Amino acid sequence: MANELETQLPSVRQVQDLIKAGSEVEVKLSTTDLLVGKLRWQDNYCLCLLDHYDQPTIIWKQAIVYVKPKS
Repeated sequence: MANELETQLPSVRQVQDLIKAGSEVEVKLSTTDLLVGKLRWQDNYCLCLLDHYDQPTIIWKQAIVYVKPKS
């Protein structure tokens, strides 16, 4: 099916691992904003980030510069 998440891609697998682990991440956007929180889900177009107040933010993947675990 064309709309399924391509789980064989390393980037998709890495994000899925971050979601499963509940790791806190930094998401840098092309607007230079830096968001911090935990990833909740991903689809073909977006990620959902929960902030420290458990408020969800939906982020279009095309707006992301990078996602990395917060150290």
